Amino acid sequence: MKLMAGNIMTTNFQTLTPKIPVNKAVGFFKKATEEAGRKIYGLMVIDDKEKLVGMISMYDILLFIRPKHIHVWGSMDDVDIGRILESSFEKTKSVHVGDIMTPDVITVPPQTHVFKILDIMIKKHIRRLPVVEDGNIRGIIYISDLFYKLLEKLTD
Repeated sequence: MKLMAGNIMTTNFQTLTPKIPVNKAVGFFKKATEEAGRKIYGLMVIDDKEKLVGMISMYDILLFIRPKHIHVWGSMDDVDIGRILESSFEKTKSVHVGDIMTPDVITVPPQTHVFKILDIMIKKHIRRLPVVEDGNIRGIIYISDLFYKLLEKLTD
């Protein structure tokens, strides 16, 4: 049996649109996690025609709310960290998913062999890879799915 993207992809997934405020996007991560029964760290972003226009991850959101000069806080006793964090959280209400998402998404078709997927994920440091055919999203492959599918074959 050949292991292709179509054999290991997840077809039940949440998506976001670029116009959703970042603070609301967090709810989509929670919903996706509940529906999947496992933690979801990244979501596909689609336009009004359901075409893939980007990806957003928890890392993107954390990077956005992280204050720019956090590296010097250890030596700054006069900084009100709580106020700075509140300000960062407040900004998430006016910034949209489309403002912080990754717009250039690498995708694969369903016929892509898992070793090519493995190579792409390792070389590009990608943890999730949309499966797209004829411009339509068919599913998504998470690195954990790839790992456990390969592990399953190793232990047969």
